Amino acid sequence: MAAIAPIRTLLIANRGEIARRIIRTCRALGVSPVVVHSDADACAPFVAEADAAVRLPGDAPADTYLRIDLLIDAARRLGADAVHPGYGFLSETSAFAQAVIDAGLVWVGPPPSAIAAMGSKIEAKRLVRGHGVPVAPDNTVETLDEIGLPAVVKASAGGGGRGMRIVRDAAQLADAIASAEREAQSAFGDGTVFVERYVEHARHVEVQVFADTHGNVVAIGDRDCTIQRRHQKVVEEAPAPGVSAEVRAAMFAAAVAAARAVGYVGAGTVEFMLDRSGRFSFLEMNTRLQVEHPVTEAVTGLDLVALQLRVAEGAPLPAAVLAGVEPCGHAIEVRLCTEDPYRGFLPTSGTFHHVDFPTLPGVRVDSGIESGSVVATFYDSMVAKVIAHGDTRTEAARRLRAALLAADLAGPVTNRGLLVHLAERLDEIDHEVDTGWLDRQALHPVAPTTVEIAAAALAVVRSATNGSRFPIGWRNNPSQLHTQAIGDHTVRYAFDRADRLAVLEVNGESLELTDLALDRLHRVRTRVAGNTVHVAGGLHAFDVPPRFADPDEAGRAGSTVAPMPGKVVRLLVAQGDTVEAGQPLLIIEAMKMEHQVVAPSAGVVAEVFVQPGQQLGHGQPLVKVVST
Repeated sequence: MAAIAPIRTLLIANRGEIARRIIRTCRALGVSPVVVHSDADACAPFVAEADAAVRLPGDAPADTYLRIDLLIDAARRLGADAVHPGYGFLSETSAFAQAVIDAGLVWVGPPPSAIAAMGSKIEAKRLVRGHGVPVAPDNTVETLDEIGLPAVVKASAGGGGRGMRIVRDAAQLADAIASAEREAQSAFGDGTVFVERYVEHARHVEVQVFADTHGNVVAIGDRDCTIQRRHQKVVEEAPAPGVSAEVRAAMFAAAVAAARAVGYVGAGTVEFMLDRSGRFSFLEMNTRLQVEHPVTEAVTGLDLVALQLRVAEGAPLPAAVLAGVEPCGHAIEVRLCTEDPYRGFLPTSGTFHHVDFPTLPGVRVDSGIESGSVVATFYDSMVAKVIAHGDTRTEAARRLRAALLAADLAGPVTNRGLLVHLAERLDEIDHEVDTGWLDRQALHPVAPTTVEIAAAALAVVRSATNGSRFPIGWRNNPSQLHTQAIGDHTVRYAFDRADRLAVLEVNGESLELTDLALDRLHRVRTRVAGNTVHVAGGLHAFDVPPRFADPDEAGRAGSTVAPMPGKVVRLLVAQGDTVEAGQPLLIIEAMKMEHQVVAPSAGVVAEVFVQPGQQLGHGQPLVKVVST
């Protein structure tokens, strides 16, 4: 039996919302949380909330959160006696786990041998097959000859959908492998990839397992993570809906067998693909805490991070956990990301001028941001998770929708509108959802109402005049109509001498002022931040055109521009090249994902303004194509 060694100071080798979430449990247990941070995260909330912090010079993960030597040195400097890796970064790197142990520190995670065994998805499948775990046919060769189409390129290390590409045309294979390798290297520090057959129309169901150093291994519950974009989870639920008791019991047994096969210790997740006939097969095992662990906590009442620390200290799992935990109610989690789902999920960045997540019954928010937080392009786009629990799935979905709508977020564009839409449709789409469902949808944003547009315009007017309802110089000409551009909309307005709104038009449509007094417009939440006005708590945002044209606009004519801040990782054309409409011109990396910039029309490349490795700002000219 392992000796119990209390953890007094815990280094959290991670950032953002997971660092704050671990800090919360540390406070509850009387453990001192300490952290590391990059330069980009120097003012992040998790740094302020920790007891102490060590700077990791630089911004990019490869220079900071992926540096084993710097993390071990930081642990020593901070007097830590244990290290929690969170998820992502080095959480599934056996070399990091071993370095922590070699430094005489407690590793809050599975043994390095278990991480290594499950770290290669190819070898993991072969291993668990020998222990009776259902596995799809082993077509893991690096050619399509034996695999067929469709195929999928996968990163052998890491998870979270990073380094994953679907191939439906053999001619795409080489580019898909190269792209997946770059993305995997950026995300995990390991660019190794492999190719296998892609299973169509499957659901993604996973089982939370826990093991201690006393030989106990138990399945705590299951989760459905089928709604994904670009192979990254968007919505997670517990328990998984539509799974029979027989299939659930079989998956639990398979998950426990997979954990026992590698001598597992701590929290882990065994992931399966489940087809429509109820057959399931092993996908992979994540040897860490999952992003979606809060939904399991919501339906079980457990603190999984506290269990991790208990196991790391050498204590057995509690008897109540070993006896089996029956889920209570239903929980749904969505990932709030700084990305625009209506522009191909392009990442966004910038400052959150205002952040307010209201406290509502049955709702939990794990957030990495607060008012004033800056979202950089170096890390994942997820900034918060919203979790709702209810007696039924319907109740949980209603609470989730209410929480998303009530949040007040003034900052970069997020996927909140899409999350609201999904929360409203969960029951409706159950019969058609598979892991590729969201990528097949034609997504359209909910249009703002005329009242919201009008409120945005008047908020800009008040902001520009220091709170006065009157534009400068208005009082001498009360009948004059004034115009305010709001995004693609035009608002015309005028006040009378009694300071009452006399005229209000939105896109040429007159609004009835009897029901639309200015005070009534105040009830539409508005917030002006820089050149953007946020409406309805940030569900809609409108750019405010500058009063004077940018003198550089003439130089941009005919040029493609950066759709978001990022780094040029590959330049695909040169000056003088002939290109077709839609042809890729270059590849930009932002938030650990790659994005292609394509030619807007057929023509000739007249000028290339950037180079590989160059950091870009939003709207920066990239390549000028002259139509022929």
